Amino acid sequence: MPAPHPIRVLVAKPGLDGHDRGAKVIARALRDAGMEVIYTGLRQTPEMIVSAAIQEDVDCIGLSILSGAHNTIVARVLTLLQEAHAEDILLVLGGTIPAHDIPHLTEMGVAAIFGPGTPLDATVTFIRDHIKPRTLSL
Repeated sequence: MPAPHPIRVLVAKPGLDGHDRGAKVIARALRDAGMEVIYTGLRQTPEMIVSAAIQEDVDCIGLSILSGAHNTIVARVLTLLQEAHAEDILLVLGGTIPAHDIPHLTEMGVAAIFGPGTPLDATVTFIRDHIKPRTLSL
């Protein structure tokens, strides 16, 4: 029987925001929950993020955005995913996203938005429940 493939999540800090504490906390929580986490570091462009996601064959991209550029960045990431035929990669956001922007972001294709104070378990559970893990043939 094939062994379950661990969920692979790319955590990225797009744009000019230099604060990555939250991204590192969520990366550790996902890792501790048994997921494989690729953390790309600060100041990533949407092109760099999507390229890394495809190269790393991830199931989910988690963007941590505090800069206020979420609408522009998310639109570009989703466009690049579509162009790469990688729309099956789950996209979630964390950070300071104003409530009035959430409906637009979810309409664009963001699966979930986790604001400040969201329990780490809620993020872990959401990702587990909304991706379709692949299996490895041994």
